[in-house]
Amino acid sequence: MAFQPGDRVHVASFGKGVVREVRNGGRCLVALKGRSMVVDESQLTGADPPKRRTAGSPAPGVPETHQRSHAPSTIDLHGMTVEEAISALDALVNDAILAGHSDLSVIHGRGGGRVKQAVHQRLKTLPVRGFRLDPSNPGATIVTL
Repeated sequence: MAFQPGDRVHVASFGKGVVREVRNGGRCLVALKGRSMVVDESQLTGADPPKRRTAGSPAPGVPETHQRSHAPSTIDLHGMTVEEAISALDALVNDAILAGHSDLSVIHGRGGGRVKQAVHQRLKTLPVRGFRLDPSNPGATIVTL
């Protein structure tokens, strides 16, 4: 079976994920449990009936409110606990990837640094290209998707 980006799949021994890229040699980049892995197509089975996207339509299973123009590219974590901030960050990154954003801004503040440290630790485990402190605002981090 040929998989396409956006297809929901089951990876043998790991669980359900979403195909992010189809690569040469029958290999796919699959987002699974907050991580990405390259998997041979022979280890994948379709988790849902295949849903093909047309140009400009949202990814399968994504509400219309999360289309490119509606997905936020900034989040303010002020007043949140570390756990709440990490959960909000995960949702933002997921929605932004599905919407096709290239950059995000995460406002964590300059205070004690617990939220900033937790955000940076979490970003190291997410499928992002990189992140850095905003040079014009040390209370924010710029994330490149």
